[in-house]
Amino acid sequence: MSIHPSLKTEGKLKTKRSVLKRRERINWLMEKKAWDDKKSVFGLPKIKMLKIKSGKKEKKEEKKDEAAADKK
Repeated sequence: MSIHPSLKTEGKLKTKRSVLKRRERINWLMEKKAWDDKKSVFGLPKIKMLKIKSGKKEKKEEKKDEAAADKK
């Protein structure tokens, strides 16, 4: 008998997270020098992680240029 897909644990943490965990938020605040050891670890601001995609247009343009050169 196989395990139901909802009960599998492998790969669950591999999904993208949009908000950091508490320890990661504290480390981020320490890097920005916005963390004081006297502060409470509760009620921290949420830090959203944005992934910026870039460079796809350049690849498309290069492929078009290569295709045009191959046709000649």
